Amino acid sequence: MKLRPLADRVVIKMVEAEETTKSGIILTGSAKEKPQVAEVVAVGPGGNVDGKEITTEVKVGDKVITSKYSGTEVKCDGEEYIVVRQNDILAIVE
Repeated sequence: MKLRPLADRVVIKMVEAEETTKSGIILTGSAKEKPQVAEVVAVGPGGNVDGKEITTEVKVGDKVITSKYSGTEVKCDGEEYIVVRQNDILAIVE
């Protein structure tokens, strides 16, 4: 099964959090922060959304930062994805 988002929606997959700090300290599960960096897996076509013309600004493979509690979690073929609207993406990581 493949996810194909509609309108201005984007399918993202969260990037795993670092398990060690830069100084080499291993973090336990409770000490890790919920990651906000994700990789774009699929992008909707854009178009007319709520009376406004929307063009997609992200592309598949981009690393992005999203709002902390945005989107809808979806499980597909054993993988976990999040479907967000493009305006829930705060920045592209370059």
